[in-house]
Amino acid sequence: MKPTLFILAAGMGSRYGGLKQLDGLGPSGETIMDYSVYDALRAGFGKIVFVIRHDFEQEFREKVISKYEGHVPVEVVFQEIDALPEGVSRDPERTKPWGTGHAVLMGKEVIKEPFGVINADDYYGADSFRILADFLRSVEGKKGEYCMVGFNIENTLSENGGVSRGFCQVSPEGFLTGVQECHGIQRKGEELIQVLPDGSEAPFPEDASVSMNMWGFTPDFFDYSMEAFLAFLAEHSMELKSEFYIPTVVNNLIKEGKITLKVLPTPSKWFGVTFAADRPATVAMFRSLVDAGVYPEKLF
Repeated sequence: MKPTLFILAAGMGSRYGGLKQLDGLGPSGETIMDYSVYDALRAGFGKIVFVIRHDFEQEFREKVISKYEGHVPVEVVFQEIDALPEGVSRDPERTKPWGTGHAVLMGKEVIKEPFGVINADDYYGADSFRILADFLRSVEGKKGEYCMVGFNIENTLSENGGVSRGFCQVSPEGFLTGVQECHGIQRKGEELIQVLPDGSEAPFPEDASVSMNMWGFTPDFFDYSMEAFLAFLAEHSMELKSEFYIPTVVNNLIKEGKITLKVLPTPSKWFGVTFAADRPATVAMFRSLVDAGVYPEKLF
């Protein structure tokens, strides 16, 4: 059975200023998601699942999903603020859904095979999808053997501001031991720095492997996630902004010895549109990849 690619596309992209998932950045109006789907198909993924919100479903189907008809099976699931376990209440003033961990849970009923998880608005590169697909094929029928594609920090920086990245602690055997969220990572002269919670600056490791939210799981991850989500809600359900993240689940499962998670290094350069000012460089990057023959002028 071919692995599935699960694309997280429910976020608004507040720093960017709109639905950046639907922004045409390629030469023929391709979105970043189009390049991810194209690379995934070449790598051997057999199905695409999108998690979106109901309020832009029609636009999403017209602008994105319609392009894939005849190329790959596609399913859509929805992340909404009230998609909560039975009996759980929330603060009625809350306006945001519950984070990436909650988004992944929305795929529980439609994904029954090993699956990759990515962000809709990140470009990961063809090598990353090949690496991920190879791993997922190797764990079919298994449980508790997960992976994450790890990017070198240098390949993920923005010229337009500091970025937040999940700094990966990796064992000598190549397994993840924990993910630490770090903020404000950027170059200042020759030095790579991060901004600490108190506002001060500190060096950031030049050789760091960072998470760009490119994960590989087997379906048992849904059960672990639901258990963790219930525990999260017991403590945070009445809070306005607390979110339930994938690394939260992963870190706890690793500490409890329930899973292993292999960090798979990729040579690919990440890019995306974290800030509106990133858009011109992203458009130019896709143009250069097409000119170099990496992608056709029109993907679908």
